[in-house]
This record gives sequence, structure tokens and C-alpha cells, in this order.
Amino acid sequence: MLLPSWFDPEVIINWLGPYALWGVAFIVFAECGLFAILPGDSLLFTIGIFVALGSIDHSMVFVCTVLTLAAVLGNVSGYLLGRLIGPPLFRERRGVLGQVFKPSYVEKTRIFLDRYGSRALVLARFVPIVRTFVTLVAGVSRMSFRHFIAYTAVGGVLWAVGVTTLGYYLGNVSFIKNNIDAVLVLIVGVSLIPMAVEFLLARRRRQRRQAAAV
Repeated sequence: MLLPSWFDPEVIINWLGPYALWGVAFIVFAECGLFAILPGDSLLFTIGIFVALGSIDHSMVFVCTVLTLAAVLGNVSGYLLGRLIGPPLFRERRGVLGQVFKPSYVEKTRIFLDRYGSRALVLARFVPIVRTFVTLVAGVSRMSFRHFIAYTAVGGVLWAVGVTTLGYYLGNVSFIKNNIDAVLVLIVGVSLIPMAVEFLLARRRRQRRQAAAV
């Protein structure tokens, strides 16, 4: 096993049993709105596999709708919490809280938000940790709620529907079923690709501006 059992999405979904969809929806909500570091990408992919296998007795349309709502409502909660309690929550402290609510997380996310603006709310969905804290920083910085909800909704649909559907259609592939742990780790790596692409495009634009200024 490449993942600890308590972080393994297959173990989590099996443990939740008949309440798997609702449990996963809550986990997605918590990751997007309650600043919990959880395996959101791999859970969405795995629940797609379970739907394809018939282990979850709901249609894909229903599953994707529930998970998308959980993701968007989680981000709205994170935004509101950011406006209310963000600054005092993320301060230097020791212990478990100090590890979970590191000021460096907020600073990195703030830089990400400043650099990519509105696109950050979409791109952040696919980046672990940044996904967790970007809504908080949007709230702390008092981004317009109308602006925030428009872009976070787009990101929520692309993330929840996209990753779950990927699991649904790829879950029956023998290689993926037999190497699910490696695939889940790969998903985390693949989730960083949008950031890498955006970084390269931003660097190219910067080089062009510098060349034009010479």
C-alpha cells in the first residue's frame, strides 16, 4: 500500500458503507471549506470507480451533482470563515493546530491568488493544499463575493464532475483496478499539471514583455 489505511480512499468509502456518497460529500466540503488536508482528488476518482462497479446505488448525474454542490458550498463556507476569523486563526503556534494552520500556507496561497487572479479560483481546485486555503485567502482579502462565487462554481464543476467521471470511465480498466494505490498517487501528481502549465505560460509572457521593453 502506498497510502496509509486512514488516508486510503478505498478504505474510507468501504468504511462508510451505504453512506459512502454522503460521507465523501462531507469530506469534499471539509477540504474545500473547513481547511482540512484530505484526499479530495483520489476520493472523487475512487467514488467514480465504485459507481461504475455498481457498489454505489446512485446515478452518475446524481453523484456529480451532490459532489459539485459539496465543493461549491465548502468554498463559500471557507470564504465566509476567511472574512470572519482568518487572520487570528493562522498565526504561529505549536502543536497540531500549528501544523495544520501554518501561516506559510496562507502566504503561499495569497501569492498564488495575487499572481493568477480569477483563474486561481479555478486552477486551485486541482492543486492540493492550495485548494484548501485559497477560499480563506479570498475571504481575508475581501474579494467581491459575486466575483468569487462565479469562478469558484466553474472550478467546482470542472473538478468534481471531471475527476469523478474520469474514475467512472477508467475504473474498469484492469491495470487501474489492479494498481489503484499507484494510480491515486499519480492523480496527485497530475493535479499539479495545470499549475506547471500556467507557470510556463506566465514565464513566457514575462520574457516577451522584457524582450519588447529592450
